[in-house]
Amino acid sequence: SYPGEMGPKYWSNGRYEYLMKLKQAALNFAKQRWADYILYADTDNILTNPETLNLLIAENKSVVAPMLDSQGAYSNYWCGITPQGYYRRTAEYFPTRHRHRLGCYPVPMVHSTFLLDMRKTGMKKLAFHPPHQDYSWPFDDIIVFAFSCRVSEVQMYLCNKVRYGYLNVPAKPHHTIEDDSINFSHLILDAMIDGPSMAPSKYVSLFPKRRDLMGFDEVYLINLRRRQDRRDRMLYSLNELEIDVKVVDAIDGGALNSSDIKILGVDILPGYYDPFSRRTLTKGEVGCFLSHYYIWKEVRIRHKYTFTTRNQEFCTSTGCPLPPMVDQQMDKALIFEDDVRFQANFKRRVLRLMEEVEMVELDWDIIYLGRKQVTPGDEEEVVENVRNLVVADYSYWTLSYAISLQGAQKLLNAEPLSKMLPVDEFLPIMYDKHIK
Repeated sequence: SYPGEMGPKYWSNGRYEYLMKLKQAALNFAKQRWADYILYADTDNILTNPETLNLLIAENKSVVAPMLDSQGAYSNYWCGITPQGYYRRTAEYFPTRHRHRLGCYPVPMVHSTFLLDMRKTGMKKLAFHPPHQDYSWPFDDIIVFAFSCRVSEVQMYLCNKVRYGYLNVPAKPHHTIEDDSINFSHLILDAMIDGPSMAPSKYVSLFPKRRDLMGFDEVYLINLRRRQDRRDRMLYSLNELEIDVKVVDAIDGGALNSSDIKILGVDILPGYYDPFSRRTLTKGEVGCFLSHYYIWKEVRIRHKYTFTTRNQEFCTSTGCPLPPMVDQQMDKALIFEDDVRFQANFKRRVLRLMEEVEMVELDWDIIYLGRKQVTPGDEEEVVENVRNLVVADYSYWTLSYAISLQGAQKLLNAEPLSKMLPVDEFLPIMYDKHIK
């Protein structure tokens, strides 16, 4: 610990000074070895672009940083600085951060990850510690170094031409190590939206994940076999979130012909047209509905089934999920489709939500965890004593929802296969919020 420290995330002057000395020691070592370059990278920064170093060197700048992405607006640069050395908001920050403008720009501050070209003029004067004799700005390693660059007439640059990597949003003083870990896990998941999953170094030992069902009787992931990329991303994401899951092979609607649909007992709702595009039901929507339908049946009751040879072969060829082989009835289940993008603290939020639902003894059938509100301007009724829960209005998408036993029973009692329409149209009809 350091003098004046108020917690593991609190930065006292003693802690800042220790960090400055570490960075200065690295800088001194580079000078002694006549190094051409030195790359600084904080431990919570992740460089995912293997060409980052080559790209920065090619810019031929004295001090240059790759713009790092985060879960929010935060990044590793400032576009403005006050005369007192504090952050100043400028019009250039967000166009740069969101890559509405691309290039390599002069800025008054870069931090966390940056490259120094030790061959350039003025580099011998740069220092992290001790601060310059004229220094009167806040006692902070990144500000001390920015001041050193300024008085040494060395310009800092930021490059955002490509994606280089990511950094975690700094934890607040009251945050715990667990909070920081959760934020870091979300950063890893967010990075997968723009690129491949992050492979840990072979030199790093990882603690095993302790997956659970979050209090549900089962957690399902619906995925088409031919979309292995989505399956891999979702399984990686759910493992990071420590959520156990059962993969259900989705019905591939594109592989269904009229005979298959007849065998499954499917009839399209007469006169159905999409309320927005005015098209009829697609085979993909048939497959999607059936994939959810078989899970509702499993939620209602699990028991042994006897297949005829023909049915067994049909299910194998089309990806129809085989019925479970044990006697068990569920109280509630959680369903994911394979194109989910998780929000920060997803697991913690779901656990808290379901705990509050149970505490108030809420009578519920379906709880959307992800949806598209068709009429977003309409105010929805708030559920009393349950945070972040409303009575859903007309909604699309079934990318994630919780379903109770009684909810599954109600959906099945409607015999939806005999009058099928898209599943995200069927659900609003069942809870009486469809516009028609």
